[in-house]
Amino acid sequence: MRLATLRDGSPDGRLVVVSPDGGSCAPAPYPTLQSALENWANAAPQLAAVTTFPDALDPEAIIAPLPRAWQWLDGSAYQSHGDLMNAVLGIAKPETDLPLMYQGTSDKFYGPGDDVKFPDEALGIDFEGEFGVIVDAVPMGVKPEQALGHIKLIVQINDWSLRTLAGPEMKTGFGWIQAKPPCSMAAFAITPDELGNDWRNGRVCLTLKVDWNDRQFGAANGEPMGFGFHELVAHAARTRDLVAGTVIGSGTVSNADFREVGSSCIAERRGIEVIDEGAPRTEFMRFGDTVRMVAVDAAGRAPFGMIEQKVVKA
Repeated sequence: MRLATLRDGSPDGRLVVVSPDGGSCAPAPYPTLQSALENWANAAPQLAAVTTFPDALDPEAIIAPLPRAWQWLDGSAYQSHGDLMNAVLGIAKPETDLPLMYQGTSDKFYGPGDDVKFPDEALGIDFEGEFGVIVDAVPMGVKPEQALGHIKLIVQINDWSLRTLAGPEMKTGFGWIQAKPPCSMAAFAITPDELGNDWRNGRVCLTLKVDWNDRQFGAANGEPMGFGFHELVAHAARTRDLVAGTVIGSGTVSNADFREVGSSCIAERRGIEVIDEGAPRTEFMRFGDTVRMVAVDAAGRAPFGMIEQKVVKA
């Protein structure tokens, strides 16, 4: 099942069920995705029962599947990305066997085609391609094997970052505020069964293709997460209940053979340059630059649709 949210003038939009070919849709029996998630036991079979799609799906009307959420928690589950970022930021992190995670901006998610506004190019504008999951209500202390059953939807995310601000904010010992503006979501939130065998061990085993200004930048696969999404959910719920609609991210998709497959963010490419050449040389984004992200399976199918955005001056 694939779900989308259409612009209707309200903050949360209007939920629709999307046809298998992604070209048409039908009104959902719940007005918003948040309302469906809060009643998922009843909502899931009602949404799945929609099998006729009378309306053409207008790409221009699509906003983020969940335009705002109660909570957005982003992990950093790819070791190769973490190692490269440490090289860029010059930060020696303590050894830990726990997932890395921070709480970010959740009151807004950009839609897949929205222009993204920033005040200044000098802030180090960067994209970050990743995957995310949306849960129903998760009780405190849930175990990873139980947490898997609370993952109701999967999304594709562009986690925008301002790199000039990230290092100084990290070194204060507190979390990111200015360095982490709102993220973007691809068009469709999908149920795990949509991925078939590409949903394994709590991981999205698709290739995330990233183009910057119409040139291929990366094609990393989502499978090599150090922690699966079920483990990230359990980590987040160790000392708190998670409300229905909480979004949890994987962190930037990255592979150990990054020199061959490329990267899902500019900072990682700069980390490679630091290691190989002693200094970074790839610049960050400029106003007018575009980024395109699409996750594909072996047959070239794109279950989440696409993110395609332009950076503009606020």
